[in-house]
Amino acid sequence: MLRSLTFVVLLLASAISLAADRPNIVFIFTDDHAPHAIGAYNGWLKDVNPTPNIDSLAKQGMLFQNSFCTNSICGPSRAVIQTGKHNHINGFMTNSDRFNGDQQTFPKLLQKVGYRTAMIGKWHLETTPQGFDFWQVLPGQGDYYNPFFLTPNGRVKIDGYCTDLVTDMAIDWLKEGDNSDQPFMLMCQHKAPHRTWMPALRHLTLYDDIEIPEPATLFDKWEDNASPARFQEMEIDRHLHLVADVFGPRPEGFDINQESTDRSGIKNLERMTEEQLAAWNAAYGPRNEALLKANLTGKDLVRWKYQRYIRNYLRCVKGVDESVGRLMQYLHDAGLEENTIVIYSSDQGFYLGDHGWYDKRWMYEESFKMPFIVKWPGVIKPGSVNSELIQNLDYAETFLDVAGAEIPADMQGKSLVPLFKGEPTEWRDSLYYHYHEYPSVHMVAKHFGIRTKQYKLIRFYQFDEWEFYDLENDPEELTNQYSNPKYASVVTELKKELDELRSQYADNTDISVMPADWQKKFRP
Repeated sequence: MLRSLTFVVLLLASAISLAADRPNIVFIFTDDHAPHAIGAYNGWLKDVNPTPNIDSLAKQGMLFQNSFCTNSICGPSRAVIQTGKHNHINGFMTNSDRFNGDQQTFPKLLQKVGYRTAMIGKWHLETTPQGFDFWQVLPGQGDYYNPFFLTPNGRVKIDGYCTDLVTDMAIDWLKEGDNSDQPFMLMCQHKAPHRTWMPALRHLTLYDDIEIPEPATLFDKWEDNASPARFQEMEIDRHLHLVADVFGPRPEGFDINQESTDRSGIKNLERMTEEQLAAWNAAYGPRNEALLKANLTGKDLVRWKYQRYIRNYLRCVKGVDESVGRLMQYLHDAGLEENTIVIYSSDQGFYLGDHGWYDKRWMYEESFKMPFIVKWPGVIKPGSVNSELIQNLDYAETFLDVAGAEIPADMQGKSLVPLFKGEPTEWRDSLYYHYHEYPSVHMVAKHFGIRTKQYKLIRFYQFDEWEFYDLENDPEELTNQYSNPKYASVVTELKKELDELRSQYADNTDISVMPADWQKKFRP
């Protein structure tokens, strides 16, 4: 027994010593932050620029232009990051699933090589976090104001604004480890800017003095898409709730419990302190009164809803950006900056009125593409831009490579470290995507597909429909070229490559066509 105990102690000491000179990792992760709402990505919202601190991170490091998810929905994206495996392998395919925390994850492997690990903020995997020396997470989606947190010692409620609280906790954890010789990996994960887009009190009137630009496709009718694009439930016009989603004026007798929509925002208002609610009403009340007097309808009302929605979204982003600034300042002041890798990412992209939508789920660019910005002093050349095709499937392997840990053979992604270092390396030519959740919230049909640097092929298999886009000539995916003879050979080749990717990633999920009577049920 004594010999066994001695061996364990020596093994642990060896792991700590081995890790002593390895870089720390700070992973800042948001929910639904579209790249085109980040100034550094130079999208159509660049002039509003709510992200000076994230932009600064890009100037000090590397921005990835072609960063994508494997499945554009919150929980599944997080499961992929934990495991380095597609959802059909890690078992978390939809938001109604529960993550099997007993399986292999990268935080557990980092612990084995001497890293201290922490998970703070939005977890959204339903089961208790494993592989972390410290964790304090939001239950489910969490609340923006006065949220509850789950801890190893039970559930606690903390007054304040969620983004600020998560940042406070992250900095407190860093401070507690100031005297440790161990490197650390911190996952600082925010609820913002997830629906229902509730900004901090200090940002409630931010952008009130400007008209946010509209996307060119705000009134898209999806006439050239496959039928699933016309039968979704995520339109700003018909589905973005005037009261529950954008906190517009409440009609007499309004009862949120009778509404078939996201009730979390209105419920959160009911849990605000008197001071918080007074500030909220002072900011939104006058504009709500003005809307009632204007009696807007049709496109005018859509435009009003869009402006309220996009302002609230960008206000939430502003809070996240300030959090990034605070974390970066702490790393600098604590002398940790030079030996710490900082990564900024989000679980997927998001629709900001593009094609008339909000939410995500599709393989179309706005929801498929996710931000990825990394700063690694002394390794990454400041101001670098990378155009290779990367995915959240690659994150676990990257963290392990950074730590000098062995990357398990059953992980399905690739370490990004060679790209960080600018080393010549063979890289992938295409990406695989699979969305599994239907019928469900927003009614986006199941689909899978392949994306190369120039082309994209999507199959909505339950309805046996295809889409194909030439991204070089049609970056907004406005023209489905699937039946265009000009592209017949390209489509044939992509179908072959898509089959190869499904085989490579061992995706054997059922892709059968829905029976005609069921199709009719979902196609009124």
